[in-house]
Amino acid sequence: MAHASRTAVGQESAAQAAAPVAVIENPQGDSRILFICEHASNHLPARYGTLGLGPAELESHIAWDPGALGVAKELARLLDAPLIHATVSRLVLDLNREPSAPDSIWTLSEHTTIPGNLDLTETERAIRVREVYDAFHGAIETFADARKAAGQLDAVVSIHSFTPVYRNVPRPWQIGLIFNRDERYARSVEAGLKQDPALVVGMNEPYSPADRVFHTLERHAERRGLPPLMIEIRNDLIRTQDEQASWARRLAPLLREGARTL
Repeated sequence: MAHASRTAVGQESAAQAAAPVAVIENPQGDSRILFICEHASNHLPARYGTLGLGPAELESHIAWDPGALGVAKELARLLDAPLIHATVSRLVLDLNREPSAPDSIWTLSEHTTIPGNLDLTETERAIRVREVYDAFHGAIETFADARKAAGQLDAVVSIHSFTPVYRNVPRPWQIGLIFNRDERYARSVEAGLKQDPALVVGMNEPYSPADRVFHTLERHAERRGLPPLMIEIRNDLIRTQDEQASWARRLAPLLREGARTL
């Protein structure tokens, strides 16, 4: 699997230091679907060091959604759609949370304490909100507003991955479709996925909006009156580029056809 870059403390390049928090790929794409990948990267900017964590922890699901960016990029390519993805680890700030939420900056993720996030000052929290949250969501706001004004935005889809076991509880689903009040897009994709009887599809599993995981879609889809859809794929199924491409090929026609019916 192609991993997002992450460097050791003090080894961040000038290009990384100047890199935007939000990267927009294929901005002129013809599709009216906008893809978002908030947990695309496990990169920690140099000012944060390693947050007191070791290499294995920084490669694990607590730092990012492994495989999600590969799926999102391939979907954007197959559908000729724009994609906006983050370049900073969710350990700095979780971009899929309201910044005032207590779990916007994790101090304990599953079984792992994040030492560098303990006892943060209000000043440090404000810096992270401004430099990470505001920068990322501001970029989406500007782009989505322009696309909608041009009649080029009909739906917003966020791509995530989930760990097969969480807090010692196995998860049986291969894929989950997360939705809120507007179920149309999710139900359309569900119908297509269930053509494969071997596939275990979770509807609002392993998460639901009640878990406060719908923030990005609430802000950028629901507030614009657009159908939202959050896709969660089990990360052991998208470890390699081939697996990521395979899932993208499975999902692309379902997302295309579903969008036409909205």
